[in-house]
Amino acid sequence: MRRFAPVLVLCAVAFVVGSVVGARHMSPGQRHVERFAAAWQHGNYAAMYAELTDADRAKLSRVRFSRAYEDATDTATAQRVRADRPRRDGDVYRVPMRIATRIFGTVDGELVLPASDAGVQWSPELVFPGLAQGERLTRVTRMPPRATLLARDRTVLAQGDDRGSPSPVAGQVVGQLGPIPPERRDELARMGVPSDALVGVTGLERIFDTRLVGDPGGELLAGGRVIGRSAPRQAPAVRTTISLPVEEAAATALTGRLGGVVVLQPRTGEVLAFAGIAFSGLQPPGSTFKIVTATAALAAGITSPSKAYPVQTKTTIEGVDLENANGESCGGTLTMSFARSCNSVFAPLGAQIGAKRLVRTAEAFGFNHPPDIVGAAQSTIPPADEIGDALAVGSSAIGQGRVQATALQMATVAATIGRGGRRPRFTLDYATAHGRPLRTTRATSPRVARTVERLMLAVVQVGTGVSAAIGGVPVAGKTGTAELRTTTRCQPDPQDPSACPPEQQHNDPTDTDAWFAAYAPAGRGTPRVAVGVLLVASGAGGDTAAPAARQVLVAALKATAAAGR
Repeated sequence: MRRFAPVLVLCAVAFVVGSVVGARHMSPGQRHVERFAAAWQHGNYAAMYAELTDADRAKLSRVRFSRAYEDATDTATAQRVRADRPRRDGDVYRVPMRIATRIFGTVDGELVLPASDAGVQWSPELVFPGLAQGERLTRVTRMPPRATLLARDRTVLAQGDDRGSPSPVAGQVVGQLGPIPPERRDELARMGVPSDALVGVTGLERIFDTRLVGDPGGELLAGGRVIGRSAPRQAPAVRTTISLPVEEAAATALTGRLGGVVVLQPRTGEVLAFAGIAFSGLQPPGSTFKIVTATAALAAGITSPSKAYPVQTKTTIEGVDLENANGESCGGTLTMSFARSCNSVFAPLGAQIGAKRLVRTAEAFGFNHPPDIVGAAQSTIPPADEIGDALAVGSSAIGQGRVQATALQMATVAATIGRGGRRPRFTLDYATAHGRPLRTTRATSPRVARTVERLMLAVVQVGTGVSAAIGGVPVAGKTGTAELRTTTRCQPDPQDPSACPPEQQHNDPTDTDAWFAAYAPAGRGTPRVAVGVLLVASGAGGDTAAPAARQVLVAALKATAAAGR
């Protein structure tokens, strides 16, 4: 049931107190009317329905009754209702009413209620004050021009009916307009947006849709009579945090490939750029999730950077072998195991951590929480009691199993480590980013964050992420290679070569997603930029995602340095 927010409380209290004081001199009919009007003020349609006569309730169900008032509320874009004391006029009661609407301002009218000792005698024109018998409440809507979208430097990203822009990369972030999605119909109806309007369905058009729509105008009609009128008003331009040079780099890094790239500014919480499916593409994050696993293990005190682990090609959990990428042999200290992304170390470490601690740590980084960006997909890890056995926990700890993440989420994980363990809240709204202190949430301790940072520095200095290195700039990162299909290759049998065709003896890059999450400069507690790169079915993270991330990091560091941030 749609209800009005509790408003005009003092008026409502005075109304009720007056009713109580005068109750001994009030007829039953008037009591029905006053209770009916008081319930309307609070949007309590069930209580209104209770004041109808038995005969009317027998003819009209409570659901249909409530729907009639909900429809009238949407048509008028009503937000608040005030009902004054009824006045008896022969066989009816006249109730002066004032309806505050979103589009038409305040609409005054009189509700004429036939009532007797048996209750209110209902008819369809009672859904809105001022309707005469046989009249219906309708609305003619005129939409204003859609508001302009601006980049952070005020370059136009989208403008006018054609949503044109002088920027060649605007199309990467602006998004598209389309019919109203079913899940947004009620929200937009309350704003007065007609059901056939085009609204933002992707990109910035979707994220800022409610601010870009403006205030619809038109006429509110009682039959053929105009009882409310307003002119449409265009909303002011929306200035975003998008940096065009960084956006161009993100789009170029993704050219010709399915995936997502996002660039964040951890100091201010700004999203500097995004491309592709950075917000919507949910995929297993692979070894980038080892940032979370390492954080959980270090916080629990069950490992340390110098702790030694066996050098081996695989590990066995619950009787199942989990191999390192390409069957390579790795291990040694935790630092080297992280740098070389050893599944043989981190899967058992995940099982040792346990499902509860692993899930709790992931959630501290933002998993299982609504994203900061409107319309972005929620990254998830199953509840601890649903993950399963030690094998399932170990698989989750290396970013497989049922763990799902977006590039935005993994960039946020990296940014959180860079911020000393505090997870920033990110926004695309320039005014929000620069109009308040940055909101952060503690995800892990500064001590653990500094240790994880050292592990991430080793990835870029000597590990799988060396292709993301930038001369003179310390980069902390983590590669990920997430299996989409089995990467276990057929081993040729000299006695039966035909049993293992050549095409099944080599790695197929389409079997895995390539990931990279990073920030720079590392080591100061306030990195200027963080990135998340996902390349779907594109091989190993170190081979494809890390060099793509380097391109973007270089552009972002240059842009933020030029802006003095």
